[in-house]
Amino acid sequence: MQARFTIPFQKPLVLLAILVGATLCAAQESHVIFDNQTGRILASKNPDKKLPVASLTKIATAIVALDWADLHNVNLADQVVVPLDATADGLANPIGLQPGDSLSIRDLIYCALLASDNVSANTLAAHIGAKIPNPNNLAPRENFVAQMNALARNLLMKRTLFLNPTGADHRTDTTTPHSTAADMARLTRHAMQKASFAFYVEQKSRQIHIFRNGVDHTHEIRNTNELLGQAGIDGVKTGRTRKAGDCLVLSSQQAPESRREGEQVFITPRRISVVLLRSPDRFRDGLNLVRQGWGLYDAWVAEGRPVKPSNAL
Repeated sequence: MQARFTIPFQKPLVLLAILVGATLCAAQESHVIFDNQTGRILASKNPDKKLPVASLTKIATAIVALDWADLHNVNLADQVVVPLDATADGLANPIGLQPGDSLSIRDLIYCALLASDNVSANTLAAHIGAKIPNPNNLAPRENFVAQMNALARNLLMKRTLFLNPTGADHRTDTTTPHSTAADMARLTRHAMQKASFAFYVEQKSRQIHIFRNGVDHTHEIRNTNELLGQAGIDGVKTGRTRKAGDCLVLSSQQAPESRREGEQVFITPRRISVVLLRSPDRFRDGLNLVRQGWGLYDAWVAEGRPVKPSNAL
């Protein structure tokens, strides 16, 4: 299926850049480019196609954790012990966490978002899932996932189903975790409005502390998002599994626009985001989509920023 773009009148060079970007990104399966402030969709391809989204799932994991901490005034420096079952499913464990290790909630969130560490996400889910209301008497991790799905419902992510806090491929063929580019755009827009989340994902690296047998082991983790710092990109998350392929969410910010009307000055933030699913070259495609998105954004601004329900998240 070909990409669907709405391209208003452009100057020739801008139009050429947009068309080149569309050609380069034709191989990837699904994407959405949108304005964060209004939710206006600037371009999309298969935005409502259900697909696995791999570790993009951890955006929801982090938001549930941060919302819980905010609601209950939890100190993010509180230590959490890695439970035995957090490592039992054989998922990728890039940091090498072991059962019995202790990390702060803050460092667990950093590990999940920057290093895309599955054990950290499972540990957060087990810890928080045991502390939140559990009317259906679920296991702690499943109780946490229920909160992730409640978040999705609240954000009108109608084509999304989370089955675990990591985004790992499910081991059965009957039910698989899935979402869409449009739904992940709704989640991203919500997440980037939370200052603490935005701060996490903009970090290129972070030194964390793992306490093992009473000894503090420092470990530097690096953000898997290779595009940080390019084209105004300051987030958000990478993802990869066998079924999902390579996925990527990017957010890019430019200097705010200011205009004066009489004695009043109006400031308009400028931020666009890209959700990219099942790409053969996610960083190349993602960077092209961001650049294309800013061209579309400028054309949209020149039209007066029209937004209708049919072209907004």
